[in-house]
Amino acid sequence: MDRELALELVRVTEAAAIASAQWMGRGDKMNADDAATTAMRTMFDSVAMDGVVVIGEGELDEAPMLYIGEELGNKSGPAVDIAVDPLEGTNIVAKGHNNAMAVIAAAERGALLHAPDMYMDKIAVGKYAKGLIHLDDPIERTIDIVARANNKRVRDLTVIIQERDRHEDIIQRVIKKGARVKLFGDGDVGASIATCLSHTGVDLFVGKGGAPEGVISAAAIKSLGGDMQARLAPQNDEEAERCKTMGLRDPEQLLTLDDLVKSDDAIFAATGVTEGELLNGVKFLGGDLTETDSIVMRAKTKTVRFIKAHHHLEHKPHLVTDENA
Repeated sequence: MDRELALELVRVTEAAAIASAQWMGRGDKMNADDAATTAMRTMFDSVAMDGVVVIGEGELDEAPMLYIGEELGNKSGPAVDIAVDPLEGTNIVAKGHNNAMAVIAAAERGALLHAPDMYMDKIAVGKYAKGLIHLDDPIERTIDIVARANNKRVRDLTVIIQERDRHEDIIQRVIKKGARVKLFGDGDVGASIATCLSHTGVDLFVGKGGAPEGVISAAAIKSLGGDMQARLAPQNDEEAERCKTMGLRDPEQLLTLDDLVKSDDAIFAATGVTEGELLNGVKFLGGDLTETDSIVMRAKTKTVRFIKAHHHLEHKPHLVTDENA
């Protein structure tokens, strides 16, 4: 994989973000997701790669496009695994909230964990705490470790946690320890990546969220030099068996960053749909001019690019019109 592919993937996330952003605040998460998925799938046809979806919108019988196993690209480039979330934060867009993104992770064939659609326990940190964390450590010990690594007092440390009932105990323990809690609603890809970017002020991500999002996040965290551990959390025998069919003999094994993304040749690309801490949202500037804000990174070179682009949408497909809004 090379930088040309990285920039091509940004074009794909840009298309998905623009298409879904037109549904922002309309209360219709299904159309927002469909718009992102259609635009992303269409743009993939022009990308120079031989791609296969390993994390996508579902199985073949569940998703008409970007389904697991679907082949992408024009076959003229490298053989790669592709993990996609055309719209991370469907509810966010429907309600006009912050931090929705269109995201893609890519790695050489066989490198991405084929994570089933279930819960996963996760922990993520930036580069200074790399190699120091363990998913099974008490949160109080983890806070002390990360605070020392980041040269911060515990009271200045920020832990980002999804605002869910299942996290109430850990939220209270973080508060009792004296660290700061930053809650978020949906979209844990951006939240976990925030630990690796100093301008966000986030030091530690913990919690239970989607396994597919965990693998996508891992590609970004690897590119940024951070660290992550995870463990699948099957809720029943059927989910446990699904883990085994996807290659995990022990569904509850500890997964390191190198288990989630087995190669250093990985790419992560994202474009903001709504305003967020990581990226700005799509802005419709009047007439046919639209602005996007994207990030793309490569694990091999640790290169991170922030890309602001203007698009003339006069002849673009998948746009909301007054008739179908």
